[in-house]
Amino acid sequence: MTGKTVEVEGKRLTIMDTTLRDGEQTTGVSFSEGEKLSVAKVLLEDVKVDRVEIASARVSDGEFRGTQKVMKWAAEKGHLDRIEVLGFVDGMISLQWIADAGGKVINLLCKGSYKHVTEQLRKTPEQHIDDIRKVIANAENMGIRVNVYLEDWSNGMRSSKDYVHFMISNLKDEKVDRIMLPDTLGILDPDETYEYCREMVNTYPDVIFDFHAHNDYDLAIANVFHAIKAGIRCIHTTVNGLGERAGNAPLSSVIATIKDHLKMQTNVNEQQLNKVSKLVESFSGIRIPTNKPLIGEFVFTQCSGIHADGDSKNNLYFNELLPERFGRIRQYALGKTSGKANIRKNLEDLGIDLDAESLKKVTNRIIELADEKETITSEELPYIVADVLDNDFMEQKVRMVNFSVSYTMGLRPMANLAIEIDGKEYEQYSDGDGQYDAFVSALRKIYKRLGKSFPKLVDYVVSIPPGGKTDALVETVITWQADREFKTKGLDPDQNSAAIKATIRMLNIIENEFKPGLLDKIINSIS
Repeated sequence: MTGKTVEVEGKRLTIMDTTLRDGEQTTGVSFSEGEKLSVAKVLLEDVKVDRVEIASARVSDGEFRGTQKVMKWAAEKGHLDRIEVLGFVDGMISLQWIADAGGKVINLLCKGSYKHVTEQLRKTPEQHIDDIRKVIANAENMGIRVNVYLEDWSNGMRSSKDYVHFMISNLKDEKVDRIMLPDTLGILDPDETYEYCREMVNTYPDVIFDFHAHNDYDLAIANVFHAIKAGIRCIHTTVNGLGERAGNAPLSSVIATIKDHLKMQTNVNEQQLNKVSKLVESFSGIRIPTNKPLIGEFVFTQCSGIHADGDSKNNLYFNELLPERFGRIRQYALGKTSGKANIRKNLEDLGIDLDAESLKKVTNRIIELADEKETITSEELPYIVADVLDNDFMEQKVRMVNFSVSYTMGLRPMANLAIEIDGKEYEQYSDGDGQYDAFVSALRKIYKRLGKSFPKLVDYVVSIPPGGKTDALVETVITWQADREFKTKGLDPDQNSAAIKATIRMLNIIENEFKPGLLDKIINSIS
């Protein structure tokens, strides 16, 4: 890197989140009107990002209605100046679209490289600047504020730096709030990012610059880090790193990096990051990788028994990324590398204290199951303890007597079942949107008749061995929400049967949790 690093510690940085615009350019992602509003609300009022970009002008009628819905809410809440829409150098067309939707800020997409302006627009730099000035003048007359995106800025700095300076020199005295510097094709490395951003900040000290990273080389966070060190004071993000191609800089990772490595401040509420990540995962249909920093399912889960042992001895394996900061908790996985320390911690959470010999037996059984590639959840631990130690404290209060699920082309799937609860048999049938949905619908009818609550299904994951044959075992792991969130697993060659096994296991867990004196019975039976 060249030049002197800008002092950053203690300074405040702002965040513009573009999940609802650039994030929606992820292949297969399209947010409904209601989803756009829900995400915008959470980002602005719960997460407290500074600004959000929610749409591209002229895209579709649905995009217009969604934008209109968000703008109406924002006007009522006093957030209109924090809502932005991507627009184009097209005279009045984009501006009118934004005005009709109720918007007050346009992020004007201009060309940041000589190649783009001459080959895509087939115009001279002077012609392009004239066109931009007309849009800026029109925006001022309409009461719409203007920010400028210099599209392909990073390539412009590599191959046509004079053009980039021509553009900024001509725009810096216009009615433009911010000039936004995107690494549109994700080509930069950290050294280039620092050098180019530092050149912008040094040359134009009165201009407010934003940096917009893409993750094509998996360098988005590193580039954000170096842009900030170069003097950039606003960063663009997306929730879960959604975006064109490999995506953008993830909001959660940016916030942690800013706080822990740069010692800077933002307005963002860290404890809400997991909430918005799950919301966007649900709406987008794009699953968060289990090892995704800060928001992945397993990133606060210790697998190694050595780590669990160290955590019990003055938190030897903790770092600054404490799960509580992000509205999460630390967990200890059950698997072949767990060791007695992990298993002991899970048993402690259940209020179970095993002697050394019993703990050894349970540990060996968990290792056997893990070697068979079975997923082991903490909720299943009482079953394993009961099986290994030949105890019956986890009573099977719910038993599947028989069931039938069917699907006929052109007709709704049907399910018939007979189930035993507390020794009494009940029968029910129902249709559904799928065979498992029909089964659960029938089950819900029985529970409603008995006045019993039935948990909400939060997630449903099916796994088969890669390259497995048609008779391979199917593992179904279902996440449930009752008074807490928990998982159950079913294993069977048939997917529906695996899901039904997981469901019956869930019902037994719930029935036993409310069973009087259960905990005392568990402890007494194994002490």
